[in-house]
Amino acid sequence: MNKPLFKITDSIINLVAEINNKLGYLEANIDNKKNLYLRKESKIKSVNSSCAIEANPLTESEVENIINGKKVIAPTTEIIEVQNAYEAYMKINTFRPYDIKSFLVAHKCLTSKLIKDSGEFRTGDVAVYENNVVVHIGARPEYIEKLVFELFNWGKNSEVNELIKACIIHYEIETIHPFSDGNGRVGRLWQSVILYNYNNLFEFIPTETLVYENQQDYYNAIENSRKINSSTPFIEYMLNIILKTIDSFNDKVFNKIREEYVRDLTTTEKKMLDIIISNFSLDEFITTEKLIDKIDKAPSSIRLYLKKFTDKGILIASGENKGRKYRINKGILK
Repeated sequence: MNKPLFKITDSIINLVAEINNKLGYLEANIDNKKNLYLRKESKIKSVNSSCAIEANPLTESEVENIINGKKVIAPTTEIIEVQNAYEAYMKINTFRPYDIKSFLVAHKCLTSKLIKDSGEFRTGDVAVYENNVVVHIGARPEYIEKLVFELFNWGKNSEVNELIKACIIHYEIETIHPFSDGNGRVGRLWQSVILYNYNNLFEFIPTETLVYENQQDYYNAIENSRKINSSTPFIEYMLNIILKTIDSFNDKVFNKIREEYVRDLTTTEKKMLDIIISNFSLDEFITTEKLIDKIDKAPSSIRLYLKKFTDKGILIASGENKGRKYRINKGILK
C-alpha cells in the first residue's frame, strides 16, 4: 500500500468546512486550553466509550472512580483496561502521529498487563469474526511494519486535510489490524492523536462517545468501505461523528442561560457554574459532597460558590446546614 484508496466527495468537503467553522467559533468563545476540569472530563468519556465498544461493561461513574483511585468491584482485567486507556489518553499530546515508535508506545500503554505482545506488531495471522463468520482478515504479519510505515509516510507528506487524514488512518489501522489485540482501541486513539495535532481543542472533544452510541453504524461504515475497497464511506461517517460531537460540546459549554443571571459573575464563577450545569440535570439534587468529586476546590470554597449562585437565583436551596441541597432554577434558561 503506497497510498490509501479514497475519494474526496462534495459531502466530505462540506463537512470539513463546517467542522472548521465550528472549531473557529469554539476557539473564539471559550478558553478551554487552560480548563483542567474539561480536559479530565473529556478523557473519562473517551476512556469509558472506547472501552465500552470493546465490551467492557463498567459505567462512566465506575470509570471515574477508578481514575480517581476509588475502589470498584470488577474483574481485574476490566479495571486495567480503564487505567491503561486513561494513561494513553492523558499522554495524547506526547504521541507523534506519523511515527511508528510512538504508535507502538501508545499500543503498549493501552494493552500493558493484558497481552504478552503489548507494544509489538503481531507475528501470526488474525481474522475478525461476526456471529462465527469471518468478516475480515488482517494483513499477513510479514507485511505489517511495511504497511504501517507506508501509511504513516503518506500521512506525513500528504496535503490532504488532517480531518480527512485522521479518518483514513483510523480506517487503515483497522484494515491492517497490526496487533494481536487492541486494534480498535489504538485506531480510535490514533485518530484522536491526529485530530489533537491538527487543533488542540480536540483534547476536549470526545468523539469516542458518539461512536459508542452509534456503534453499529461505526461497524457498518467500516464494512461498507471494505466492500468497495475505499475508505470514503468511513470518512463521511467519521466526519459526521466529529461534527455532531462538536455540536454536542458547544451545547454543553454554552448553555443557554439568560444574560441577567451571569452578567456579574467572575470568570472563575462562570467556570464553576458551567461545571454544575454540565453535570447535573434540572431535576437532580446538587450537594457539596457531589461537587467535591467534580471540582478541585475545598468544601468551604464550594459552599461559597453555592451560596453566591443561590443568592443570584441560579440555584434553589432546600434543607439546613450539612443536609442542604440545591437544584438548578429552570427559570435561568432561555
